[in-house]
Amino acid sequence: MYLLGYDIGSSSVKACLVKADTGKIVASDFFPKEEMKITAVKSGWAEQDPADWWANLKLAHASVMQKAGARGEDIQAIGITWQMHGLVLVDKDKNVLRPSIIWCDSRAVPYGEKAFKAIGEEKCLSHLLNSPGNFTASKLAWVKENEPQVFEKIDKLMLPGDYIGMKLTGDIVVTIEGMSEGIFWDFKTNALSEDVLNYYGIPKSFFPEIKPIFGVQGNVSAEAAKELGLKEGTPVSYRAGDQPNNALSLNVFEPGEIASTAGTSGVVYGVLDQLNYDKLSRVNTFAHVNYTTDLTRLGVLLCINGTGILNSWLKRNLALEGLSYADMNDLAAQSPIGAKGLSIIPFGNGAERVLENQDVNCSIHGINFNIHDKKDMLRAAQEGIVFSYEYGMEIMREMGMNIHTIKAGYANMFLSPVFAQTLASVSGATIELYNTDGAAGAAKGAGIGIGLYASNKEAFASLEKLSVVKPDTANKAQYREAYERWKNLVTK
Repeated sequence: MYLLGYDIGSSSVKACLVKADTGKIVASDFFPKEEMKITAVKSGWAEQDPADWWANLKLAHASVMQKAGARGEDIQAIGITWQMHGLVLVDKDKNVLRPSIIWCDSRAVPYGEKAFKAIGEEKCLSHLLNSPGNFTASKLAWVKENEPQVFEKIDKLMLPGDYIGMKLTGDIVVTIEGMSEGIFWDFKTNALSEDVLNYYGIPKSFFPEIKPIFGVQGNVSAEAAKELGLKEGTPVSYRAGDQPNNALSLNVFEPGEIASTAGTSGVVYGVLDQLNYDKLSRVNTFAHVNYTTDLTRLGVLLCINGTGILNSWLKRNLALEGLSYADMNDLAAQSPIGAKGLSIIPFGNGAERVLENQDVNCSIHGINFNIHDKKDMLRAAQEGIVFSYEYGMEIMREMGMNIHTIKAGYANMFLSPVFAQTLASVSGATIELYNTDGAAGAAKGAGIGIGLYASNKEAFASLEKLSVVKPDTANKAQYREAYERWKNLVTK
C-alpha cells in the first residue's frame, strides 16, 4: 500500500509515492521538464493558469503510478502541498475566474502598505503576526479595485493547493495554515480577521469551510478517479503550504528546529511556541502544520525571492550552453572564497520582504574585466544567495531563534558544495542534508492524517540523512569579510 503526495510548485508539479509501511520513497517525478510558464503582463506581475497545475499533476501522477506498478486501490491517502500566498478565485460553478496571482507577483504591495497603516501597525503585527504586505488578502484587494467584473462573480477564494483539493474531491475547503499565509487569520481571536475583511471589503461568504491540516478533508470524486485512475473515495487527508510542509518533510515540528530550501525562492524556516513577530515585518510568522487553537506552533519564515532563479538565469544567459547545474557548481568551486572581491546582490525577482518590500533588482559589484571570469561570477552568485539568507537570519536571531542546525533536502542549490559550505561557514550552523522533498512530505502528512502513523516521529523514522556540512572555522574570517562587503552594498 502507498501514500501519495503532490507538490504544486511554480516551476513544476511533483508527485511522489511512499511505501506506507516503511516510509520509503518508491517513485517520484515532476512535470513539465522545462520550467512551467509564468505570465508577466507587466513588470512585477506573475500569474499562472491553475489548469496548467492540474494538467502537469496528471502527467506526474501517471508517471509515478507506472514506475511503481501501483493501482488506484493501492493508494491509502493523498496529501497536497503548494506554492504559498497564491490567489485562486472561482464562481458558483467552480470555474476559475482569472489566472492565479502567484507568490512572486508584487502588484499588491501598495494595497498591503495602506492596510498596514489604516488598520494600525501594532494591531496588525500583534493579531496577524505580519503586515498585510503582498500576501493573498492584498492580491484580492487588487482584484476588487482593478477587476470589479471578476470580483462580483467570486463565490470562493482559495490557495493553490485548495484548488487541487477541489479538483480531486469536488469540495472547496481551506485550513488555518492556509488562512494565516493569506493574512486572513487573527491569532488573538483564533478566527478570520474582522479587521482585514472589513478594511478590504471582503465578504465572509468568499471563505470555504475550514478543515484541520491533518484529517480527512474530502474524498476523491468519481470524476477525478476516472481522470487519474484512482479509487473513488480515497481520502485527501493533509494539506499545507510548501514551507510549513518542507519543515514537516524534515521532521521539523518543535520550537527551535530549523528547515531550509533553496529552489526558485529560498527559505529559512524555524518553529516558535509563542506569538512573536518582526516589528518591520521583514520575516513572517504563520501557523505551522501542528498549530491548533490549543497548541501554539508557529513558523517564522524568511523568504528570499531571488535565489535559484538567479542560478537558472545565469545558466540561460551567461553563454553556458551545454553545461549542467552540476558543471556550474564545479566551476564555482574553482573560484576562491569571496570570488576575488566580486559581489552579486540577488534580489532580481520582485519586491523582497526582507528589504521591507523594496524592489532593488539584481546587481553586480566589483567586477574587474582583467581578473574575473565565469567561475567568479558563478561563485559570487551562490555566495550572494547565501548572504541574503544570513542577512535574514540575523533578524530571526533578534527574535530569539537559536540557529545551530539547519535541515534541508539534498536538492536544488543544496546540491552545490560551495552553497552548502558557505551557508554553514557564514551562519555558524551545521547543515544536515536529507533524502526527502515536499511531495514525499505531503505523502507522509497524509499518513498522519488518516492515523496510519501515531506521531510525526513514527512517520519520519525512515528519514535518511545523506551528509553533514560543518562550518569551515579555519576560513571563517574570509567568509565573514565577503559577507560584510556584500551587506554594506545592501544597506548603504
